[in-house]
Amino acid sequence: MTVTLKAGARRAWRQGMLAAGAIAALTAGAGQALAQKTLRAVMHSDLKIVDPIWTTAYIVRNHGYMIYDTLFATDADGNIKPQMADKYEVSSDQLTHTITLRDGLAWHDGAPVTAEDCAASIKRWGARDSVGQKLMSFVDSITAADAKTIVIKLKSPTGLVLLGLGKPSSNVPFMMPKRVADTDPNKQIDDFTGSGPFIFKKDEWKPGDKTVYVKNDKYKPRSEPASALAGGKVVKVDRVEWRAISDQQQIANAMLAGEIDYVEQPKHDLIPLYKKDASLVVKDYNPLGNQYVFRMNWTQKPFDNAKVRQAVLYAFNQKDFLDGVIGNPEYYKECKAMFVCGTTFATEKGMEDKFTSNFARAKELLAEGGYDGTPIVLMQSTDLDVLTNLAPVAKSLLEKAGFKVDMQSMDWQTLVGRRVKKDAPSAGGWNAALTSWVAADVTNPVGAAFLNASCDKAAWGWPCDEAMEKLRDAFAREIDPAKQKAIAEAVQVRVSEVVTHIYLGQWYQPQIHKNTVSGIISAPVPVFWNVEMK
Repeated sequence: MTVTLKAGARRAWRQGMLAAGAIAALTAGAGQALAQKTLRAVMHSDLKIVDPIWTTAYIVRNHGYMIYDTLFATDADGNIKPQMADKYEVSSDQLTHTITLRDGLAWHDGAPVTAEDCAASIKRWGARDSVGQKLMSFVDSITAADAKTIVIKLKSPTGLVLLGLGKPSSNVPFMMPKRVADTDPNKQIDDFTGSGPFIFKKDEWKPGDKTVYVKNDKYKPRSEPASALAGGKVVKVDRVEWRAISDQQQIANAMLAGEIDYVEQPKHDLIPLYKKDASLVVKDYNPLGNQYVFRMNWTQKPFDNAKVRQAVLYAFNQKDFLDGVIGNPEYYKECKAMFVCGTTFATEKGMEDKFTSNFARAKELLAEGGYDGTPIVLMQSTDLDVLTNLAPVAKSLLEKAGFKVDMQSMDWQTLVGRRVKKDAPSAGGWNAALTSWVAADVTNPVGAAFLNASCDKAAWGWPCDEAMEKLRDAFAREIDPAKQKAIAEAVQVRVSEVVTHIYLGQWYQPQIHKNTVSGIISAPVPVFWNVEMK
């Protein structure tokens, strides 16, 4: 039987069928979206700066590990392994280092990774990083012998080639396309093409809201199992979203409600609350921990004077800082060893009478240094729980020692932008600030960025001390472990005299994630390859 519809009925029927098709398409799209595995993470800070060579800020380093790759990487045992590299050869005279790239390396735009790209990337990193700058003082040339072969020729032997190129934390020698790596090292890049396991979705990036990464389907991981930052970077989720939430109670509420999957730096006071929830895992994936640091600006009075800097070393004690921020001794350790207690170069030499809040001695040194009572500008970051209370503790101890302190509060990203300025404190500059280093960054005299005392080329704070640089050069040339240890001890003694920075104890940071999330790698940097979601 044939049914004939009038024109109006036919139109209505077609519209109904189109609507049904639209609903079906939407339902299918929703199903696909639900099938996608999206990991929702709250990191320690919002991402606003995106050049991991321009800044040492850890949120930018974390971003770098998402989208870039490295020639070498450090594994869980501290060994440096090939990553983008396939082969690595050193000539018998130790002056020529040849790196051959592995097959299948491509940039996110599809172009092949070349040796020219990598040579340019090493040079840009070498202009900014503490290890890189020292390495470059040994380098005669870095060239591309062919599309896959990088040749580094040295003026004299050094162990810094692998130590630098396998550096696990800030600044990490991430490889970038030559057109990007040719950017002035003192200017930020604006092209975020990498070759790493994730792709940065710049069109979805909303500072203050979220940062989005998607799986790079063209990435070819190494065949070895993942080990810390080395091995196969196998991505097992489709999408990672970094949610920008700074209020710790709000983070806890979202975590307990199942709205997020992972928290990098939960507030220590709230850890007992997290532990009560059987659906959550509380675990520290960075067993070496972190080190708090007070940094002074050598280019501005009064910290252009060594006596004034020494006064701070006597005025401070580590326990007040650790109690003021962490609170629970389960998660902190007082340690007078600059190169981290429990590691190869740990020593208390030169620091035996320091960190004692000896205010009488501090006041004597202030008088000897000619401090005139001008308030020092102390920057305080207000949106990172593990840093916020450091500045008030510093202010209190400094004032007891005889300083006048103008503590100025700002969010962390503003502080990161301001700390690179050499302007007078009255014109938007600064005198002092506090931060934290992951322990892996500060275990030797060359790797610890704040020991770089090369004046204008040094990290923010710009210490300038020829004797320190000679010691760091000697460490870079030495291969005998016993002699290296002696040099490291001499470096710490020199720090007690010139005070490049003041370290304020070790602290440990458990992470929180759902028990449906597995495969998180123990490393000094939070990474998201190998992570699975049920």
